[in-house]
Amino acid sequence: MLDYRGKASYPVNVTSVATEKKPSEAVEEATVSLQRSLYDPGYVNAMSHFYRGEMGRIMVWRQRLDMTTNWAITSSTAIITIAFSTRQVPHIIFFFNLAIVWVLLWIEARRYRFYDAFRARVRMLEAHFLVPMVMENRDLLQGEWKKLVCEDLILPCFKISKLEAIGRRLKRNYIFIFILIIVAWITKIFLHAEHAMDSVGGFYRSLRVGTIPSWLVAFIFAGTLITVITITIYVSKKSSGEISEFGTHRSLWRI
Repeated sequence: MLDYRGKASYPVNVTSVATEKKPSEAVEEATVSLQRSLYDPGYVNAMSHFYRGEMGRIMVWRQRLDMTTNWAITSSTAIITIAFSTRQVPHIIFFFNLAIVWVLLWIEARRYRFYDAFRARVRMLEAHFLVPMVMENRDLLQGEWKKLVCEDLILPCFKISKLEAIGRRLKRNYIFIFILIIVAWITKIFLHAEHAMDSVGGFYRSLRVGTIPSWLVAFIFAGTLITVITITIYVSKKSSGEISEFGTHRSLWRI
């Protein structure tokens, strides 16, 4: 109650009627504001164009990978055809075939590192942006993925080593090309040998071509086979690859 002078007839604590928001309420409001901004049409539109651009970029590098593989297959097919066309062609021609395929594998591994670097961005967007949008779960939008993507845009970097890139391409394509060349090499030696090979020693002597000793040809032959198998097995154990063989709930995808 107030007296005739307009003063309160009882003491009033002014600090008890403060209108400031509690810290927890301010944090919740900031979080809701951030989540709403993530669904802003301008933001979603920009991210959609960014995703579409990165998809186009990795498709270009994917085509470059296929082009290098086609060169390896075409050159191997041509050399094998020439080798079996006449008896006068020495089997050492397959040495040049191996050299060509190794060079193409090295070039393709370099291209694959660029492809994988941009593919990682696409997977980051798919896992941390598209999945929450599809599931309509805003909690999944949290995390450091935006910071990682921005850092990669400012300073792009490779995500895998050169050895891992070589191993992945060997596992996917080139190991079959190398096996085909080695089988064709052995077949050429047996079909066009100058003398009968009834023992291991006879096969070893048939490896000699002109002044090139047999041990050098055998070393190239065995070294290539061991190197290809070793790198493929090592990378297969250390790397998970681009995509898993069988996903969860795969039976649900049978339409």
